[in-house]
Amino acid sequence: QQNALERLFPLLDAHTPKAALLRGVTGSGKTRVIIECVRHTLQSGRSAIVLIPEIGLTAQAVSRYRAAFGDRLAVIHSMLSDGERADAYRAARAGDVGVVLGTRSAVFAPLQNLGLIAIDEEQEHTYKSEMTPRYHARDIARFRCGRDGALMLLASATPSVESYYKAQRGVYTLVEMDRRATDVELPEVSIVDVREDERVQNRRLIGERLSAELAANTENGEQSILFVNRRGYNSFLSCQDCGSVVTCPNCSVSLTHHLYSGEYKKNEKLICHYCGYTVRVPQTCEQCGGTHIGFFGFGTQKLQEELERDFSALKPLRMDTDTTGQKFSHDEILKSFASGENDVLYGTQMVAKGLDFENVTLVGVIAADLALYVDSFRAGERTFSLLTQVVGRAGRGEKAGRAVIQTYTPDNEVIRFAAAQDYDSFYEQEIGFRKLMGRPPFQDLFVLTASGVDEAAVLRTCMRLRLGLEDWLRRPELAALGPRLLGPAPASVAKVNNRYRYRLTLCCKNTRQVRALLSHLLYAAHSDRENKGVSVFADVNPYD
Repeated sequence: QQNALERLFPLLDAHTPKAALLRGVTGSGKTRVIIECVRHTLQSGRSAIVLIPEIGLTAQAVSRYRAAFGDRLAVIHSMLSDGERADAYRAARAGDVGVVLGTRSAVFAPLQNLGLIAIDEEQEHTYKSEMTPRYHARDIARFRCGRDGALMLLASATPSVESYYKAQRGVYTLVEMDRRATDVELPEVSIVDVREDERVQNRRLIGERLSAELAANTENGEQSILFVNRRGYNSFLSCQDCGSVVTCPNCSVSLTHHLYSGEYKKNEKLICHYCGYTVRVPQTCEQCGGTHIGFFGFGTQKLQEELERDFSALKPLRMDTDTTGQKFSHDEILKSFASGENDVLYGTQMVAKGLDFENVTLVGVIAADLALYVDSFRAGERTFSLLTQVVGRAGRGEKAGRAVIQTYTPDNEVIRFAAAQDYDSFYEQEIGFRKLMGRPPFQDLFVLTASGVDEAAVLRTCMRLRLGLEDWLRRPELAALGPRLLGPAPASVAKVNNRYRYRLTLCCKNTRQVRALLSHLLYAAHSDRENKGVSVFADVNPYD
C-alpha cells in the first residue's frame, strides 16, 4: 500500500490532468489506498469524488469513509429522497463538504477545486447508464479531471480490458498490489464438475462437495457466502405437451417464477423482470390446453428453499433485488450478517463484490456457467470478474479462506483463470479475441436503436437510417476509418413494454467526425415526419 501511495501522490500533486489504474488482488487494501489519496487531496486544499458500483456496498463504504472524514463527507445515491439528494448537492457546491461518496450519478457532484475522482471496481457495468443520457461515469470523470487538472484513479482486482489495455500502453499509470494486506493467502479454490454429482442429479443446487464444506464451516462457527446469479424461484415455465413457454404479453421474454411469504408452492406468481407484468401460475397451457406445466431453471428463492429444507441447522440470509427494495434494507441485511446472527449470506451480484467480513471463510458459486454463454462479447470478462470478486470474499481476516466453484464446463479457460486469480493470462487471451473481432479497445461500437409500437414503422426507420449512414460512410475521410455497418436487426430483447426495438451497429473508431455524423442523423430522424411514433437513440459501447 505504501509503495502504491508513493507512486500516486506525485500524480495528485502535479495539478495537471492525470489517470492511473490501481490493480490489486482482492484483500490487498485498495480502499485504504483510495482513502489515503482522498486525505492527501484534502490536505492540499482540493476536493474529491469516490464512486462505488452498487447501493448495496454503500453501508460498509460509508462507515469507512465517515470514520476517516467525518462531517466533510456527503453521500449521493438513488435510494436517497429528493430532499436528501438536494441537501448533498448544496453542501458540495457551497464547499461545506470536501468528499462525495456515491454511485454513478455522484460523478456530477458540483464540488469546487476538484483534485481526485476515484472509481472503485471500475469494470462494473453499473457505471454505464442505460437511460438517456447514456453516459459512462468513467467518461464523465475523464472530462472533469481533464478540465480541472485532477487525477482520475481507477481501482479494481479485475480491471476492464479497455482500461488495462490503456495502462499497458502508458495512457494510464499502472500501479499494482500483488498480495493481500495481511499474511493470509488468497483462498484455495476447487472447481467441481457437477455433471455427475449425485445431489445435483437429484435436482439440488448445492452439490456434495459444497454441502460438506457448508457443514464443516457451521461446526467451526464460521460464515459462508453463496452466489447464484439469478433471482426468483424458476427461470421459466413450459408446457410439456406442446413445448410452448409462458411469456410476457408486453415483452419478448419468458416470465420468471416467484414465490412469496415463505409459503412455497402456495403464493406463486409469474413476473416479467422488464415491465413488471404479473400473473398467477397457469394450470393449463394457453396454446394447447395441456395440464403438464413444467418448471425449469432456478434462482435465489429456490436456493432459499433448499437451504431451509436440507440445512435446517443453518441460519441463511438472502440478498437480491427482491429483498432490498426498501430504504435501508441493504444496511439491515449486512448488519445482521456482520453481527453473526446468520451463518450464510446468499444472493446475486450484490454478494459478489466489495463486502468485507472477517469470519467468512467459505464461498460457494452455484453455477459458474450462467453468464458465460450469453450473446455478448463481454461474457468472458464479466464471468471472470464475477468469479474472481466473489472468491475474494473468503479469508479476508486471520483465517484462511476457500471457495467451491460448481460448473458444468470445468475445462473452460475463463473459469480456470478465475479460480487461479490469474488476470494476466485471462487478459492475454481476451485481448487476442477482441483484436480478432474488432471490438473495444480496438474499435468502438455505435448502436442506433429505433423503438415504437408499430414494428413495421420501426423497421422502416432503421432502413432509412442505414441508407443515410451508407451515403456518409462512402466519403473518403470516413471510409479511411474502415467502418462496418450491421443491421437492422432486432435487439436482444426485441419487445419491451409493447415497444419493438431494432438496431443498427456501426463498428469503427470513436472520432469527432463519427460523433458529429451520428448526431446529425439523430436530429434528422426525429425531424422526419415519416418517422412519427418512432424514437431513435444512440449508445456507444453498450454493455448489453
